[in-house]
Amino acid sequence: MSNAKRIHLIGVCGTAMATLAALLKSRGHIVQGSDQNVYPPMSDFLVEQGIKTFSGYSADHITPDIDLVVVGNAISRGNAELESVLERKVHYCSLPEAIRDHFLWGSRSIVLAGTHGKTTTTSLTAWLLTSGQLDPSLLVGGIALNFGEHGSSYRVGKGRDFVIEGDEYDSAFFDKTAKFLKYLPDIAVIGNIEFDHADIYADLDAVLLAFRRLANLVPKNGLLLLGADSTHAHALGRLAVSPVETFGLGGDATWRAEDVSHHDGLTQFTVLRRNEMFGRFESPLLGEHNVRNALAAIGVGAHLGLSASALAEGLRTFKGIKRRLETVGVADGVTVLDDFAHHPTAVHETLSALRSGYPGRRVWAVFEPRSASSCRRVFQDDFARAFGQADQVILAAVFRSSLPESERLDATQLVDDLRASGKHARHIPEIDTIVDTVVREHRPGDVVVLMSNGGFGGIHGKLLNALNESTRTAHS
Repeated sequence: MSNAKRIHLIGVCGTAMATLAALLKSRGHIVQGSDQNVYPPMSDFLVEQGIKTFSGYSADHITPDIDLVVVGNAISRGNAELESVLERKVHYCSLPEAIRDHFLWGSRSIVLAGTHGKTTTTSLTAWLLTSGQLDPSLLVGGIALNFGEHGSSYRVGKGRDFVIEGDEYDSAFFDKTAKFLKYLPDIAVIGNIEFDHADIYADLDAVLLAFRRLANLVPKNGLLLLGADSTHAHALGRLAVSPVETFGLGGDATWRAEDVSHHDGLTQFTVLRRNEMFGRFESPLLGEHNVRNALAAIGVGAHLGLSASALAEGLRTFKGIKRRLETVGVADGVTVLDDFAHHPTAVHETLSALRSGYPGRRVWAVFEPRSASSCRRVFQDDFARAFGQADQVILAAVFRSSLPESERLDATQLVDDLRASGKHARHIPEIDTIVDTVVREHRPGDVVVLMSNGGFGGIHGKLLNALNESTRTAHS
Protein backbone atom coordinates (compact mmCIF):
# COMPACT_ATOMS: atom_id res chain seq x y z
CA MET A 1 0.00 0.00 0.00
CA SER A 2 1.74 3.15 -1.23
CA ASN A 3 0.34 5.45 1.45
CA ALA A 4 0.96 3.05 4.33
CA LYS A 5 2.21 4.67 7.52
CA ARG A 6 4.16 3.34 10.45
CA ILE A 7 1.96 4.08 13.47
CA HIS A 8 2.82 3.65 17.15
CA LEU A 9 0.17 3.61 19.90
CA ILE A 10 1.14 4.59 23.45
CA GLY A 11 -1.12 2.68 25.83
CA VAL A 12 -2.08 0.09 23.22
CA CYS A 13 -3.59 -2.46 25.62
CA GLY A 14 -6.66 -0.40 26.39
CA THR A 15 -9.74 -1.94 24.73
CA ALA A 16 -10.36 1.02 22.42
CA MET A 17 -6.67 1.50 21.61
CA ALA A 18 -6.14 -2.18 20.75
CA THR A 19 -9.24 -2.10 18.57
CA LEU A 20 -7.97 1.01 16.79
CA ALA A 21 -4.63 -0.73 16.24
CA ALA A 22 -6.42 -3.63 14.53
CA LEU A 23 -8.49 -1.26 12.39
CA LEU A 24 -5.40 0.66 11.30
CA LYS A 25 -3.63 -2.59 10.40
CA SER A 26 -6.66 -3.60 8.33
CA ARG A 27 -6.07 -0.47 6.24
CA GLY A 28 -2.55 -1.63 5.41
CA HIS A 29 -0.62 0.45 7.93
CA ILE A 30 2.37 -0.89 9.86
CA VAL A 31 1.16 -0.80 13.46
CA GLN A 32 2.93 -1.29 16.77
CA GLY A 33 2.35 -0.19 20.34
CA SER A 34 3.47 -0.21 23.95
CA ASP A 35 1.90 -0.43 27.37
CA GLN A 36 3.00 -0.66 30.96
CA ASN A 37 0.81 -3.68 31.63
CA VAL A 38 0.71 -6.13 28.72
CA TYR A 39 -1.59 -8.98 29.78
CA PRO A 40 -4.65 -10.91 28.53
CA PRO A 41 -7.14 -10.52 27.07
CA MET A 42 -5.89 -7.57 25.01
CA SER A 43 -2.32 -8.90 24.77
CA ASP A 44 -3.73 -12.10 23.19
CA PHE A 45 -5.89 -10.01 20.88
CA LEU A 46 -2.88 -7.99 19.70
CA VAL A 47 -0.88 -11.16 19.07
CA GLU A 48 -3.76 -12.58 17.03
CA GLN A 49 -3.84 -9.37 15.00
CA GLY A 50 -0.08 -9.52 14.36
CA ILE A 51 0.59 -6.22 16.13
CA LYS A 52 4.02 -5.88 17.73
CA THR A 53 3.68 -4.81 21.36
CA PHE A 54 6.40 -3.53 23.71
CA SER A 55 6.09 -4.14 27.44
CA GLY A 56 6.90 -0.93 29.27
CA TYR A 57 7.57 2.56 27.94
CA SER A 58 10.88 3.67 26.45
CA ALA A 59 11.98 6.57 24.27
CA ASP A 60 13.78 3.95 22.15
CA HIS A 61 10.38 2.77 20.88
CA ILE A 62 9.89 6.11 19.09
CA THR A 63 12.16 5.38 16.14
CA PRO A 64 12.82 7.87 13.30
CA ASP A 65 10.69 5.91 10.83
CA ILE A 66 7.45 6.41 12.81
CA ASP A 67 4.98 8.63 10.94
CA LEU A 68 2.28 8.99 13.60
CA VAL A 69 1.91 8.39 17.33
CA VAL A 70 -1.53 7.88 18.88
CA VAL A 71 -1.52 8.96 22.52
CA GLY A 72 -3.88 6.97 24.73
CA ASN A 73 -6.30 8.59 27.14
CA ALA A 74 -4.44 7.26 30.20
CA ILE A 75 -1.05 8.68 29.11
CA SER A 76 0.20 11.83 30.86
CA ARG A 77 3.27 14.04 30.94
CA GLY A 78 6.34 12.26 32.23
CA ASN A 79 5.77 9.19 30.09
CA ALA A 80 9.13 8.49 28.40
CA GLU A 81 7.64 7.92 24.96
CA LEU A 82 5.37 10.95 25.13
CA GLU A 83 8.27 13.17 26.17
CA SER A 84 10.28 11.93 23.18
CA VAL A 85 7.36 12.63 20.84
CA LEU A 86 6.98 16.18 22.15
CA GLU A 87 10.70 16.95 22.07
CA ARG A 88 11.19 15.69 18.52
CA LYS A 89 7.87 17.02 17.17
CA VAL A 90 6.72 13.64 15.93
CA HIS A 91 3.21 13.90 14.53
CA TYR A 92 0.78 12.81 17.28
CA CYS A 93 -2.95 12.73 17.90
CA SER A 94 -5.59 11.33 20.26
CA LEU A 95 -7.52 8.10 19.71
CA PRO A 96 -10.73 9.84 18.53
CA GLU A 97 -8.74 12.04 16.15
CA ALA A 98 -7.11 8.94 14.64
CA ILE A 99 -10.51 7.28 14.21
CA ARG A 100 -11.92 10.40 12.55
CA ASP A 101 -9.00 11.02 10.21
CA HIS A 102 -8.54 7.42 9.06
CA PHE A 103 -12.13 6.16 8.95
CA LEU A 104 -14.89 8.73 9.27
CA TRP A 105 -14.37 11.51 6.72
CA GLY A 106 -15.46 9.25 3.89
CA SER A 107 -18.14 7.34 5.79
CA ARG A 108 -21.70 7.86 6.92
CA SER A 109 -20.95 8.10 10.63
CA ILE A 110 -23.52 6.64 13.03
CA VAL A 111 -22.66 7.66 16.60
CA LEU A 112 -24.41 5.93 19.51
CA ALA A 113 -24.14 7.90 22.75
CA GLY A 114 -25.69 8.22 26.20
CA THR A 115 -24.78 7.60 29.82
CA HIS A 116 -26.11 4.03 29.71
CA GLY A 117 -26.58 1.37 27.05
CA LYS A 118 -24.34 2.73 24.31
CA THR A 119 -22.20 -0.42 23.95
CA THR A 120 -25.26 -2.64 23.55
CA THR A 121 -27.02 -0.20 21.22
CA THR A 122 -23.91 0.25 19.08
CA SER A 123 -23.39 -3.49 18.72
CA LEU A 124 -27.07 -4.11 18.04
CA THR A 125 -27.25 -1.34 15.44
CA ALA A 126 -24.20 -2.72 13.65
CA TRP A 127 -25.71 -6.21 13.67
CA LEU A 128 -29.08 -5.03 12.30
CA LEU A 129 -27.28 -3.28 9.44
CA THR A 130 -25.06 -6.31 8.85
CA SER A 131 -28.01 -8.71 8.92
CA GLY A 132 -29.80 -6.32 6.55
CA GLN A 133 -26.92 -6.57 4.03
CA LEU A 134 -25.66 -2.98 4.43
CA ASP A 135 -22.17 -4.28 5.35
CA PRO A 136 -21.18 -1.58 7.89
CA SER A 137 -17.92 -1.07 9.75
CA LEU A 138 -17.98 -1.07 13.56
CA LEU A 139 -15.96 0.15 16.52
CA VAL A 140 -17.40 -0.53 19.97
CA GLY A 141 -16.09 -0.57 23.53
CA GLY A 142 -17.04 -4.19 24.16
CA ILE A 143 -17.06 -7.63 22.59
CA ALA A 144 -20.06 -8.03 20.26
CA LEU A 145 -20.74 -11.75 20.00
CA ASN A 146 -22.24 -11.66 16.49
CA PHE A 147 -18.91 -10.72 14.94
CA GLY A 148 -16.15 -13.32 14.62
CA GLU A 149 -15.88 -16.77 16.13
CA HIS A 150 -15.51 -15.44 19.68
CA GLY A 151 -16.95 -11.96 19.17
CA SER A 152 -15.15 -8.75 18.29
CA SER A 153 -14.94 -5.06 19.15
CA TYR A 154 -14.61 -4.07 15.50
CA ARG A 155 -15.69 -4.92 11.99
CA VAL A 156 -14.38 -3.75 8.63
CA GLY A 157 -17.21 -3.61 6.09
CA LYS A 158 -17.41 -2.51 2.48
CA GLY A 159 -20.54 -0.44 2.96
CA ARG A 160 -20.79 3.29 3.52
CA ASP A 161 -21.80 3.14 7.17
CA PHE A 162 -19.43 3.29 10.14
CA VAL A 163 -21.17 2.49 13.43
CA ILE A 164 -19.25 3.78 16.45
CA GLU A 165 -19.80 3.99 20.19
CA GLY A 166 -19.80 7.64 21.21
CA ASP A 167 -17.96 7.95 24.52
CA GLU A 168 -18.31 11.22 26.46
CA TYR A 169 -15.05 10.63 28.32
CA ASP A 170 -12.18 13.00 27.51
CA SER A 171 -9.88 12.48 24.53
CA ALA A 172 -6.29 12.83 25.78
CA PHE A 173 -4.11 14.74 28.24
CA PHE A 174 -3.96 17.61 25.73
CA ASP A 175 -7.67 17.52 24.84
CA LYS A 176 -10.25 17.31 27.60
CA THR A 177 -13.29 17.46 25.30
CA ALA A 178 -15.53 14.44 24.81
CA LYS A 179 -14.40 11.79 22.35
CA PHE A 180 -17.70 11.80 20.50
CA LEU A 181 -17.20 15.39 19.37
CA LYS A 182 -14.57 14.07 16.92
CA TYR A 183 -16.83 11.53 15.24
CA LEU A 184 -18.54 13.64 12.52
CA PRO A 185 -22.06 12.30 13.20
CA ASP A 186 -24.42 11.97 10.25
CA ILE A 187 -26.74 10.10 12.59
CA ALA A 188 -26.46 10.62 16.35
CA VAL A 189 -28.35 8.60 18.93
CA ILE A 190 -28.48 9.96 22.48
CA GLY A 191 -30.41 7.51 24.60
CA ASN A 192 -30.17 9.09 28.04
CA ILE A 193 -28.12 11.59 30.02
CA GLU A 194 -27.19 11.50 33.70
CA PHE A 195 -24.28 12.73 35.74
CA ASP A 196 -21.30 10.41 35.43
CA HIS A 197 -17.49 10.52 35.10
CA ALA A 198 -17.05 12.62 38.21
CA ASP A 199 -13.31 12.70 37.59
CA ILE A 200 -13.86 14.59 34.31
CA TYR A 201 -17.09 16.57 34.71
CA ALA A 202 -17.70 18.96 37.57
CA ASP A 203 -21.48 18.58 37.53
CA LEU A 204 -24.47 17.63 35.38
CA ASP A 205 -24.37 20.95 33.54
CA ALA A 206 -20.89 20.13 32.26
CA VAL A 207 -22.12 16.75 31.01
CA LEU A 208 -25.13 18.36 29.32
CA LEU A 209 -22.88 20.85 27.54
CA ALA A 210 -20.93 18.00 25.93
CA PHE A 211 -24.13 16.36 24.68
CA ARG A 212 -25.52 19.67 23.41
CA ARG A 213 -22.36 20.08 21.36
CA LEU A 214 -22.81 16.59 19.93
CA ALA A 215 -26.42 17.31 18.95
CA ASN A 216 -25.30 20.53 17.31
CA LEU A 217 -22.88 18.65 15.03
CA VAL A 218 -25.55 16.66 13.15
CA PRO A 219 -26.05 18.13 9.65
CA LYS A 220 -29.40 19.15 8.16
CA ASN A 221 -29.49 15.99 6.03
CA GLY A 222 -28.75 13.79 9.03
CA LEU A 223 -30.80 12.51 11.95
CA LEU A 224 -30.79 13.09 15.70
CA LEU A 225 -32.49 10.21 17.52
CA LEU A 226 -33.28 10.95 21.17
CA GLY A 227 -34.47 8.89 24.13
CA ALA A 228 -37.95 10.18 24.95
CA ASP A 229 -37.88 8.62 28.44
CA SER A 230 -34.83 10.67 29.45
CA THR A 231 -35.74 14.28 30.26
CA HIS A 232 -32.28 15.61 29.48
CA ALA A 233 -31.88 13.67 26.22
CA HIS A 234 -35.37 14.56 25.00
CA ALA A 235 -34.76 18.26 25.67
CA LEU A 236 -31.93 18.33 23.10
CA GLY A 237 -34.51 18.21 20.33
CA ARG A 238 -35.25 21.91 20.88
CA LEU A 239 -31.66 22.78 19.99
CA ALA A 240 -31.31 20.60 16.89
CA VAL A 241 -30.70 21.89 13.38
CA SER A 242 -31.16 18.39 11.93
CA PRO A 243 -34.36 16.33 11.74
CA VAL A 244 -35.25 14.77 15.11
CA GLU A 245 -36.93 11.49 16.00
CA THR A 246 -37.51 10.05 19.47
CA PHE A 247 -37.85 6.57 20.96
CA GLY A 248 -39.27 5.25 24.21
CA LEU A 249 -41.94 3.30 26.04
CA GLY A 250 -44.55 5.99 26.41
CA GLY A 251 -45.79 9.41 25.46
CA ASP A 252 -45.62 10.63 21.90
CA ALA A 253 -42.27 9.11 20.89
CA THR A 254 -41.70 8.61 17.16
CA TRP A 255 -40.70 5.02 17.89
CA ARG A 256 -42.72 3.51 20.74
CA ALA A 257 -42.82 0.02 22.25
CA GLU A 258 -46.05 -1.42 23.59
CA ASP A 259 -47.24 -4.77 24.93
CA VAL A 260 -43.84 -5.67 26.38
CA SER A 261 -43.75 -9.22 27.74
CA HIS A 262 -41.14 -11.76 28.86
CA HIS A 263 -41.25 -15.47 28.14
CA ASP A 264 -38.61 -18.23 28.22
CA GLY A 265 -35.74 -15.74 28.45
CA LEU A 266 -37.03 -13.62 25.56
CA THR A 267 -38.56 -10.15 25.45
CA GLN A 268 -41.42 -9.52 23.03
CA PHE A 269 -42.93 -6.17 22.12
CA THR A 270 -44.84 -4.25 19.48
CA VAL A 271 -43.26 -1.23 17.78
CA LEU A 272 -45.30 1.76 16.66
CA ARG A 273 -43.88 4.41 14.33
CA ARG A 274 -45.72 7.71 14.66
CA ASN A 275 -48.59 5.82 16.32
CA GLU A 276 -48.92 3.37 13.44
CA MET A 277 -48.10 -0.33 13.64
CA PHE A 278 -44.55 -1.01 12.43
CA GLY A 279 -43.99 -4.60 13.56
CA ARG A 280 -43.83 -7.21 16.29
CA PHE A 281 -40.34 -7.92 17.63
CA GLU A 282 -38.62 -10.55 19.75
CA SER A 283 -35.35 -9.88 21.57
CA PRO A 284 -32.98 -12.14 23.51
CA LEU A 285 -32.12 -9.15 25.74
CA LEU A 286 -33.83 -8.75 29.11
CA GLY A 287 -35.18 -5.58 30.65
CA GLU A 288 -37.05 -2.46 29.61
CA HIS A 289 -33.75 -0.63 29.12
CA ASN A 290 -32.91 -3.12 26.39
CA VAL A 291 -36.27 -2.51 24.74
CA ARG A 292 -35.24 1.13 24.50
CA ASN A 293 -31.85 0.11 23.10
CA ALA A 294 -33.62 -2.02 20.49
CA LEU A 295 -35.94 0.86 19.55
CA ALA A 296 -32.92 3.09 18.91
CA ALA A 297 -31.31 0.48 16.65
CA ILE A 298 -34.59 -0.12 14.84
CA GLY A 299 -34.97 3.63 14.29
CA VAL A 300 -31.51 3.85 12.73
CA GLY A 301 -32.10 0.81 10.53
CA ALA A 302 -35.47 2.08 9.29
CA HIS A 303 -33.93 5.47 8.50
CA LEU A 304 -31.41 3.66 6.31
CA GLY A 305 -34.16 1.82 4.45
CA LEU A 306 -34.38 -1.56 6.18
CA SER A 307 -37.82 -3.15 6.41
CA ALA A 308 -39.57 -4.15 9.63
CA SER A 309 -39.15 -7.84 8.75
CA ALA A 310 -35.40 -7.44 8.13
CA LEU A 311 -34.99 -5.58 11.41
CA ALA A 312 -37.03 -8.19 13.29
CA GLU A 313 -34.80 -10.96 11.94
CA GLY A 314 -31.67 -9.04 12.97
CA LEU A 315 -32.97 -8.43 16.50
CA ARG A 316 -34.06 -12.05 16.91
CA THR A 317 -30.57 -13.31 16.00
CA PHE A 318 -28.59 -10.83 18.12
CA LYS A 319 -26.22 -12.72 20.45
CA GLY A 320 -25.48 -9.91 22.89
CA ILE A 321 -22.33 -8.42 24.40
CA LYS A 322 -19.76 -9.91 26.71
CA ARG A 323 -20.15 -8.57 30.24
CA ARG A 324 -23.67 -7.25 29.63
CA LEU A 325 -25.78 -9.67 31.68
CA GLU A 326 -23.63 -12.43 30.25
CA THR A 327 -24.21 -15.89 31.70
CA VAL A 328 -20.72 -17.13 32.57
CA GLY A 329 -21.87 -20.46 33.93
CA VAL A 330 -24.31 -22.55 35.96
CA ALA A 331 -23.00 -24.58 38.89
CA ASP A 332 -24.79 -26.45 41.69
CA GLY A 333 -28.09 -24.94 40.52
CA VAL A 334 -26.76 -21.36 40.66
CA THR A 335 -26.76 -19.16 37.55
CA VAL A 336 -23.75 -16.80 37.58
CA LEU A 337 -23.84 -13.68 35.42
CA ASP A 338 -21.31 -10.97 34.66
CA ASP A 339 -22.39 -7.37 34.15
CA PHE A 340 -20.56 -4.12 33.53
CA ALA A 341 -22.93 -2.06 35.68
CA HIS A 342 -21.13 0.61 37.68
CA HIS A 343 -23.59 3.54 37.82
CA PRO A 344 -26.63 3.49 40.15
CA THR A 345 -29.08 3.63 37.24
CA ALA A 346 -27.29 0.76 35.47
CA VAL A 347 -27.32 -1.31 38.67
CA HIS A 348 -31.06 -0.70 39.06
CA GLU A 349 -31.79 -1.60 35.42
CA THR A 350 -29.68 -4.75 35.59
CA LEU A 351 -31.47 -5.99 38.70
CA SER A 352 -34.89 -5.08 37.29
CA ALA A 353 -34.06 -7.06 34.14
CA LEU A 354 -33.12 -10.09 36.25
CA ARG A 355 -36.40 -9.82 38.13
CA SER A 356 -38.35 -9.97 34.87
CA GLY A 357 -36.12 -12.62 33.29
CA TYR A 358 -35.86 -14.93 36.33
CA PRO A 359 -39.22 -14.60 38.12
CA GLY A 360 -39.41 -16.28 41.51
CA ARG A 361 -35.63 -16.76 41.75
CA ARG A 362 -33.50 -15.36 44.58
CA VAL A 363 -31.15 -12.66 43.22
CA TRP A 364 -27.69 -11.94 44.65
CA ALA A 365 -26.10 -8.60 43.71
CA VAL A 366 -22.34 -8.66 44.24
CA PHE A 367 -20.96 -5.21 43.48
CA GLU A 368 -17.44 -3.83 43.21
CA PRO A 369 -17.31 0.00 43.25
CA ARG A 370 -14.45 0.44 40.78
CA SER A 371 -15.07 3.24 38.28
CA ALA A 372 -13.95 6.79 39.00
CA SER A 373 -17.55 7.78 39.73
CA SER A 374 -18.82 4.73 41.60
CA CYS A 375 -15.95 5.00 44.09
CA ARG A 376 -17.01 8.52 44.99
CA ARG A 377 -19.47 9.67 47.62
CA VAL A 378 -21.41 11.64 45.01
CA PHE A 379 -23.55 8.53 44.39
CA GLN A 380 -23.84 7.42 48.05
CA ASP A 381 -27.61 7.91 48.33
CA ASP A 382 -28.30 6.75 44.77
CA PHE A 383 -26.61 3.41 45.38
CA ALA A 384 -28.69 2.94 48.53
CA ARG A 385 -31.77 2.99 46.26
CA ALA A 386 -30.27 1.10 43.30
CA PHE A 387 -30.27 -2.38 44.90
CA GLY A 388 -34.00 -2.49 45.58
CA GLN A 389 -34.64 -5.52 43.34
CA ALA A 390 -31.94 -7.71 44.97
CA ASP A 391 -32.57 -10.24 47.74
CA GLN A 392 -28.93 -10.41 48.84
CA VAL A 393 -26.41 -7.57 48.43
CA ILE A 394 -22.67 -7.95 48.90
CA LEU A 395 -20.50 -4.86 48.57
CA ALA A 396 -16.85 -5.58 47.81
CA ALA A 397 -13.93 -3.28 48.63
CA VAL A 398 -14.01 0.24 47.17
CA PHE A 399 -11.36 -0.04 44.47
CA ARG A 400 -9.94 3.49 44.60
CA SER A 401 -8.89 3.49 48.24
CA SER A 402 -6.47 6.35 47.55
CA LEU A 403 -9.34 8.83 47.27
CA PRO A 404 -9.66 11.18 50.26
CA GLU A 405 -12.09 9.76 52.80
CA SER A 406 -14.34 12.80 52.41
CA GLU A 407 -14.76 11.97 48.68
CA ARG A 408 -14.75 8.16 48.85
CA LEU A 409 -17.90 6.03 48.87
CA ASP A 410 -18.62 4.96 52.45
CA ALA A 411 -19.20 1.21 52.19
CA THR A 412 -20.22 0.83 55.82
CA GLN A 413 -22.82 3.59 55.54
CA LEU A 414 -24.16 2.12 52.30
CA VAL A 415 -24.67 -1.27 53.94
CA ASP A 416 -26.38 0.41 56.92
CA ASP A 417 -28.72 2.30 54.57
CA LEU A 418 -29.55 -0.87 52.63
CA ARG A 419 -30.31 -2.74 55.84
CA ALA A 420 -32.51 0.13 57.01
CA SER A 421 -34.56 -0.30 53.84
CA GLY A 422 -35.02 -4.00 54.53
CA LYS A 423 -32.23 -5.43 52.36
CA HIS A 424 -29.96 -8.23 53.48
CA ALA A 425 -26.66 -6.44 52.83
CA ARG A 426 -23.04 -7.00 53.80
CA HIS A 427 -19.69 -5.37 53.16
CA ILE A 428 -17.11 -8.09 52.41
CA PRO A 429 -13.83 -6.62 51.11
CA GLU A 430 -12.03 -9.90 50.30
CA ILE A 431 -12.87 -11.74 47.07
CA ASP A 432 -12.25 -15.20 48.56
CA THR A 433 -14.54 -14.43 51.49
CA ILE A 434 -17.30 -13.32 49.09
CA VAL A 435 -16.94 -16.62 47.23
CA ASP A 436 -17.05 -18.62 50.47
CA THR A 437 -20.16 -16.73 51.57
CA VAL A 438 -22.10 -17.41 48.37
CA VAL A 439 -21.05 -21.08 48.34
CA ARG A 440 -22.05 -21.54 51.98
CA GLU A 441 -25.44 -19.78 51.71
CA HIS A 442 -26.62 -20.49 48.15
CA ARG A 443 -29.76 -22.40 47.25
CA PRO A 444 -30.65 -24.19 44.00
CA GLY A 445 -32.18 -21.68 41.60
CA ASP A 446 -30.26 -18.67 42.90
CA VAL A 447 -29.09 -16.05 40.41
CA VAL A 448 -25.79 -14.30 41.21
CA VAL A 449 -24.84 -11.20 39.22
CA LEU A 450 -21.26 -9.95 39.60
CA MET A 451 -21.14 -6.22 38.80
CA SER A 452 -17.92 -4.33 38.08
CA ASN A 453 -16.34 -2.41 35.22
CA GLY A 454 -13.06 -4.24 35.87
CA GLY A 455 -11.76 -7.76 36.38
CA PHE A 456 -13.15 -8.01 39.94
CA GLY A 457 -10.18 -10.11 41.05
CA GLY A 458 -11.17 -13.07 38.88
CA ILE A 459 -14.22 -13.70 41.04
CA HIS A 460 -16.23 -15.19 38.16
CA GLY A 461 -14.04 -18.23 37.72
CA LYS A 462 -13.36 -18.58 41.44
CA LEU A 463 -17.07 -18.67 42.24
CA LEU A 464 -17.93 -21.21 39.54
CA ASN A 465 -15.02 -23.44 40.57
CA ALA A 466 -16.04 -23.26 44.22
CA LEU A 467 -19.69 -24.05 43.43
CA ASN A 468 -18.64 -27.02 41.29
CA GLU A 469 -16.38 -28.24 44.08
CA SER A 470 -19.25 -27.97 46.57
CA THR A 471 -21.30 -30.20 44.23
CA ARG A 472 -18.53 -32.82 44.06
CA THR A 473 -18.07 -32.74 47.84
CA ALA A 474 -21.79 -33.16 48.46
CA HIS A 475 -21.92 -36.24 46.20
CA SER A 476 -18.67 -37.88 47.36
